[in-house]
Amino acid sequence: MDSGMDFSLIRICDLLDLSHTIAGKELEGVEYPWQVLSEIGKIIIKIGSTLDDSEYDHPAEDVWISRSAKVAASASVTGPVIVGHKAEIRHCAFIRGNALIGENTVVGNSTELKNVILFDNVQVPHYNYVGDSILGYKAHMGAGAITSNVKSDKSLVKVRFGQKCIDTGMKKFGAILGDQVEIGCNSVMNPGTIVGRNSNVYPLSMVRGVVPANSIHKNTGEVVFKSENR
Repeated sequence: MDSGMDFSLIRICDLLDLSHTIAGKELEGVEYPWQVLSEIGKIIIKIGSTLDDSEYDHPAEDVWISRSAKVAASASVTGPVIVGHKAEIRHCAFIRGNALIGENTVVGNSTELKNVILFDNVQVPHYNYVGDSILGYKAHMGAGAITSNVKSDKSLVKVRFGQKCIDTGMKKFGAILGDQVEIGCNSVMNPGTIVGRNSNVYPLSMVRGVVPANSIHKNTGEVVFKSENR
């Protein structure tokens, strides 16, 4: 990695409050969030085996669902998966496995999840695809917004800092959304996208690379800090 890069834009501790996920202990000491993606299934199984049977149903192998969660009969849920307290899994949601779904999280109609960690209070409520990604506390994706997790040429995903790149060594890597990020409707997070805490992305955006914390992504190449937008 280039020593001139501002690593605080992409370190897990600067993007995510680990107190807002049941996987907080497993994420401690991890430097960059994409390093967790290949371990999500193992993390879920490890945590699931410790969950209290009085609080979680265990309806299938490697599936743990909080008794206070609401799961629509039409939803498809495949393990490994944990559905946290008071989460809501709505009509025709498609959970394909390796999904850690936090407390008070909403997984909406026809939303598809695969290999993800959703922190507490995340909302992916309408027609979203979230794959090989981590969404921080209170992150919200507008209707139709998706994470694109594989490059069209199938090459390894890189995280872009302007003209500089970090090679992640991963073929599948969608996006990391920091705490309280807002993604506008029908936006696409290209492979390797990282959006810093408290940032907003305008609807219909195509986002690539790193969006700094406390900023607004208005268009490709047009990112302003919130204090500059007043």
